[in-house]
Amino acid sequence: MSFTRNAENIEPSQILLVVNREARAGRKEMSEGLELLRCRGFPVVEIYTENPTEIPGILRRYGKDAGLIALGGGDGTFNCSAEILFELNKPLGILPLGTANDLARTLGIPPDPKEACRILAEGHTQRIDLGRVNGKFFLNVASIGLGVRVTREISQESKQRWGALSYARSLLVAVRENRSFSAEIVCDGHRERTRAIQIAVGNGRHYGGGMTVSDEAEIDDGLLHLYSLKPQKLWKLALLARSIQTGDYRGRSWVVFRSGRKIEIRTVRPMDIDTDGELTAHTPAHFEVVENALEVIVPAGYRDGREVRDVAQRS
Repeated sequence: MSFTRNAENIEPSQILLVVNREARAGRKEMSEGLELLRCRGFPVVEIYTENPTEIPGILRRYGKDAGLIALGGGDGTFNCSAEILFELNKPLGILPLGTANDLARTLGIPPDPKEACRILAEGHTQRIDLGRVNGKFFLNVASIGLGVRVTREISQESKQRWGALSYARSLLVAVRENRSFSAEIVCDGHRERTRAIQIAVGNGRHYGGGMTVSDEAEIDDGLLHLYSLKPQKLWKLALLARSIQTGDYRGRSWVVFRSGRKIEIRTVRPMDIDTDGELTAHTPAHFEVVENALEVIVPAGYRDGREVRDVAQRS
């Protein structure tokens, strides 16, 4: 059920704010941020829902009349809303209220709702890409293998209790199984076969609560970045911990890395695909990047901040 304030008469001067009340941080975290927006002269129409699957319908009904759309929730909230956001083509404000908040992390938006609202009020924009697999949009990363098992293992209860650490706990369980599969990968026409326990295709930079698909990946570079992890003994996989955090896989012979605009992945049997923490597709998979797909509100000096972040991660 959703709770709405004055949504029937939205005007172009107003912000439409839709909040997923089931996200890890709730409605109570938003009060100071909303007060900041109103004090700066931004009229806000609020809609709260306990069912994130309602959000695309809410946006379709009310979003076309708003001047700006703000979403409060986790990566799953933005994933399920990506298609309608693309259709509406409105500036998007990101209020990270979820567990992992990887989209916000990629864009340098802090997890504090008040600070996120301050960025929203400042109004600096950047166009970002979307990834698409079998017609389904995603913002961060699509995974086959370990990532899918993490999604199946993790629960809403563990997210609420452990936060981003719940992803690491679930990853450890998945790694112990170490199940491998055969895959054919075609990246911009280059074909190869490999055996893997994990294949990740990134549109953005971060996934799984702060892991990095590649230190070369940016959400506005017009490319998809793929890594494929070959089966290894547990002690060798443990050596990848730092690389998984930073996205630097140089010198790792058991990691295949590719970048391109179109990627195809085929497996012997259909395998599920996780996109932004949701199971949404399966192989055979056809990936493509949709450039400049969304206009989002980002911190001032967003590009300079990326350079500082890159130096910090490599040090």
